[in-house]
Amino acid sequence: MTAADHMLDRYAALAVKIGVNVQPGQTLVVNAPLSTAELVRKIAKTAYQAGAKHVHTDWTDDELTRIRYDLAPDEAFTEFPMWRAKAYEEMAENGAAFLFITATNPDLLKGVNPERIAAANKAAGTAMYTFRSYTMNNRVSWSVIAAPSPAWAAKVFPNLPESEQLNALWDAIFRATRIDADDPVTAWRNHQAALNEKVAYLNGKQYRCLHFKAPGTDLSVQLPPGHRWLGGGSVNANGTPFMANIPTEEVFTAPLKEGVNGVVRSTKPLNHNGNLIENFTLRFERGRIVEVTAETGVEVLQKVIETDEGSRYLGEVALVPHRSPISQSNLIFYNTLFDENASNHLAIGNAYPVCLEDGANLSREELEQRGLNTSLMHVDFMIGSAEMDIDGELADGTREPVFRGGNWAF
Repeated sequence: MTAADHMLDRYAALAVKIGVNVQPGQTLVVNAPLSTAELVRKIAKTAYQAGAKHVHTDWTDDELTRIRYDLAPDEAFTEFPMWRAKAYEEMAENGAAFLFITATNPDLLKGVNPERIAAANKAAGTAMYTFRSYTMNNRVSWSVIAAPSPAWAAKVFPNLPESEQLNALWDAIFRATRIDADDPVTAWRNHQAALNEKVAYLNGKQYRCLHFKAPGTDLSVQLPPGHRWLGGGSVNANGTPFMANIPTEEVFTAPLKEGVNGVVRSTKPLNHNGNLIENFTLRFERGRIVEVTAETGVEVLQKVIETDEGSRYLGEVALVPHRSPISQSNLIFYNTLFDENASNHLAIGNAYPVCLEDGANLSREELEQRGLNTSLMHVDFMIGSAEMDIDGELADGTREPVFRGGNWAF
C-alpha cells in the first residue's frame, strides 16, 4: 500500500466512524462527485465492514451541471425532481445516515445568469425542505467532507505546477482534518473536548447580545432567550454521536431574528454554487438586510437574499479563533466547509432549531415565535480576522470581552 492509499484509508475511516458513525444494520447514503470515486469506494468498504446494510451513492458531475445551466430552458430551473426529495425523506425516516462530499470548482457557474441559479436554488430548497429538517434538527446522522478536484486545486494553488496542485490540496485537507496526526481518532476526541469547554462557558454566560468590531464591521447581534451554543459533534435522535462537519473549529448558536443591527464586512470570498462573491458588505436594521454591496458577485448575493422573506435575516452566528489550524495555513480554500472554519462567520437564512432549548421539538411557527429565523436558504459567510474584537453583553448590560485581536479572550 502506498502512503497516499494509507492516508485515503484513514480519511474514509474518519468519515465513516467519526463523521456519520455508521451503526450495524444502518443504511448509508453518499452524495458525491464522480471525481471522488476512489474515495467513495473506500468509504463503502469501510461502511460495510462497520456493519452497514446498504451503501447508496448519489453521483453528481460538474460538467453535466454546467451543461444544464448553459443549455436547458428557463423553466427547467423552476422544477426539482420530487422523486429524489421523497427518496431522501424515506431514507431519513428509516434512520439512514447521510454523507456529503464536496469537490466543486469554485468558478463552475461563472457567467451563468443569476436568475437561473436563484430559481434552481429556490426549487431545490422548497423540494428538500422536509429532508433538510431531519439534518438541521439532528434527527439523523449526517456529515460533510471534501475531496480535491483539478479545478478546485488549481484555484487554491495557482502558482504550483499543474502536476503538483492536486496533491497539495490533498495535503492541506489531511492537515485540516487531522488525518496527518499519529492517531486521528484521539486527535478528534481531544479537539472535541476543547470545543466543549468553550460551549460550556458561553452557555453558562447566556449573553443577551454580542457586539462585533473590526475594520468595516460594527454589528450588534442579540441572542434569543434560551439559546444554546453548540460545537463539534452532535447526537442524533437515537442517541448516536456524529460529526456534521469535517473539519470543524466553530462554536455556534442562533441570533434573535429581529435583533441584528449595524454593518458587517466579509473577510473571505464566498463560493456560492460555483460563483464567487468577494469583498461584500451587509447593513442590517432590526435583523433585516437593507443594503448590499460587493466587489464581485453582487447580483448572485442579491438573489440569495431575495429567495424568501427569511433569507433577508440571519440564522447563525459562529465563533472561530484566528489561531485555528485552517486560518494559520494562510490558505483561502474557496470552499465554505474550510473557510468558515478559519473565521468567525454568520449565515443568511435558516437557523438550526437545536440552537434553542427544546427547539428540535418545535414547529416552524413555534420557532418563529421564539425568535428564530426560518428560510429555504442557509448560506454561511466569513467575517473574522486578526483585527476583530467581540464583547458579550450580560442581562444587566455589563459587557465582557469574548474575543480580542481575533482570538478567545477567556
